[in-house]
Amino acid sequence: MIPRRLVILGATGSIGRSTLKVVDANPEAFQVYALTGHRNVARMVALIHQYSPRYVVMSDVQAAVELRTQISAQIPVMDGEQALIEVASDPLADLVMAAIVGGAGLKPTLAAVQHGKTVLLANKEALVMTGLLLMDLARQHGATILPVDSEHNAMFQCLPEQIQQQLGFCDLESAGVKRLLLTGSGGPFRELPLEQLADVTVAQAIAHPNWSMGRKISVDSATMMNKGLEYIEAKRLYNAREEQIQVILHPQSVIHSMVQYCDGSVLAQLGVPDMATPIAHVMGYPQRISSSVEPLDFFTLKELTFSAPDMQRYPCLKLAIDACYRSQFATTALNAANEVAVQAFLQEQIRFTDIAQVVAYQLEHLNEQHRSLDLEELLALDDEVRHRTAQYIQDRC
Repeated sequence: MIPRRLVILGATGSIGRSTLKVVDANPEAFQVYALTGHRNVARMVALIHQYSPRYVVMSDVQAAVELRTQISAQIPVMDGEQALIEVASDPLADLVMAAIVGGAGLKPTLAAVQHGKTVLLANKEALVMTGLLLMDLARQHGATILPVDSEHNAMFQCLPEQIQQQLGFCDLESAGVKRLLLTGSGGPFRELPLEQLADVTVAQAIAHPNWSMGRKISVDSATMMNKGLEYIEAKRLYNAREEQIQVILHPQSVIHSMVQYCDGSVLAQLGVPDMATPIAHVMGYPQRISSSVEPLDFFTLKELTFSAPDMQRYPCLKLAIDACYRSQFATTALNAANEVAVQAFLQEQIRFTDIAQVVAYQLEHLNEQHRSLDLEELLALDDEVRHRTAQYIQDRC
């Protein structure tokens, strides 16, 4: 077996760690070709010693300087956004795990797509900010996009091959699909009285009940903006109409999503909540490989419960769904405003409930006139909304 050369964008984060867990379980199948990180020098040093990648990139320049002093000069350490783009589009790379959180992962992901790579897509923003462009570029350049998010990967596994092979341009109805059922845990505040949400602390918000995730994604899960972004992703990946996607609260996180067919059948993908499972699926696709995750023990399951989300509790979810059917510009603005608002909450500049209010204000004042649907325009809009949101927070919160 010739090992496939793997680039991990965001190797020091939680998805990166799970990806390397799959590599460890299948050492003959993958070669760690390039690793990228942001500021976590200690973690990157350990990864370099363990995997001996050909290239290393730190997006933070000072972190790269520090890293160079701690490792052998035989491994090039590059820095900055352009270096991320270069390794993502390296001619020798076979698989690109796109796991950089936030808008910072957008350009490297697009570069991988434009160079026809197999992109394991864990970066939500690529679809949320530029989904229409991304899927069109994938078709133009022969790139393969495989969804890593547990929910979209679950749908992917439950959908017929004709849908899997035509992401972005498929016809769910002609394949007999009635509805995509997008499950979510509801986060740590699913049962917290509404009047107490304003007093939620950062420590409480980042303590997800089921998954081990980064701080930003954990806050998004608590507000269910994470599920809203996944809703937008599902629309882009599976070309779904509004009546073809339904969000369901499933606190146990055992069923990762479902597909309902026109004959009444429902197919579900189940498993213990470990990201190594969907990652192993996309890394091995169309074959099945080991994830090193323990199989689900049905005899230990006490109950599986389901309910509809309360939009009063989760206003961010409602904002995302509305933006999804408004325009590409709206979802780009939604994502930018949310990133700034979540960062402000993590820095204790605003309250938990202010996140939705900040995002709503930016969407209400979004001017979509005279905008063209191209990458530069979307990136300019992203930058514009970020600055406007930061100023709004500074002036009013």
